[in-house]
Amino acid sequence: MPDHVLAIVARPSLEAPAAPDASDWRFVDPASPQLTALDLGATRGDGIFETLSVNHGRAQALDHHLRRFARSAAMLDLPAPDLATWRAVILAAVAELDVPGEAFVKIVMTRGIEYGDRPTGWAYGSVSPDFTRERSDGVSVVLLDRGYRHDVERTSPWLLAGAKTLSYAVNRAVAREAARRGADDVVFVSSDGIVLEGPTSTVVYRRGDGLFSPGTGLGILDGTTQANVFRWAEGLGMSTAFELTTPDILRSADAAWLVSSVRLAAPVRAIDGVPLPVDREFTDTMNGWLAALDN
Repeated sequence: MPDHVLAIVARPSLEAPAAPDASDWRFVDPASPQLTALDLGATRGDGIFETLSVNHGRAQALDHHLRRFARSAAMLDLPAPDLATWRAVILAAVAELDVPGEAFVKIVMTRGIEYGDRPTGWAYGSVSPDFTRERSDGVSVVLLDRGYRHDVERTSPWLLAGAKTLSYAVNRAVAREAARRGADDVVFVSSDGIVLEGPTSTVVYRRGDGLFSPGTGLGILDGTTQANVFRWAEGLGMSTAFELTTPDILRSADAAWLVSSVRLAAPVRAIDGVPLPVDREFTDTMNGWLAALDN
């Protein structure tokens, strides 16, 4: 069995015509060309995606990822994804992978060929990178201005804040800026001074016996891993809450993490060069629970 797989989805949405293929989806050679240079996903980044963590053959937070996939499609005025087909493709990719430990499946839907009438869809599964160092030693972050007010989701929905799109040029640019500043990662801050999210992660922090995350309605992603971290903490008897978070609140936290589907929980060890406490035992327990999830 392979350690990476690619499935092409013939009909990503029931609202659009199917591709001229007998099956809803099919596995293809990941090394062979599949995407036309005219696809709007390639030429304009006009599409959406989700990346699901797979641990020991189980796709995690599948329903949450599919809901977010559909929400992103609606925000971009894309045809509604056929979630039953996407679910089947994800589960088939997971079954096809020969990965005893950690893997991931990334699903993508684009608007298709320019001036066409059919979206393009595919699912790619592969073994995950090794994030042992990040989970153990933590990451240093810099705070960078995102250039939007914290209420951009309400005031300017056309900016697509909170949609998981293929337009990742800014997220790659901030990663390079972090490296120039000697940091590992970034936490975005709104132009009016509210903590938002990482380029590929959600911010979670601890204060006393409570876990917190930046409030909803901020034009940030509805974090799948953050939701599971809150569920884990509540099972321990801890309180959880969303709150409007400032940089000073984050700097004064007892501990903080960047959480995401594949990397899981990476403790923040420094913010703008100022050390932050790292609770390794708490982090290890959190990541152990996340890795063992079966849904």
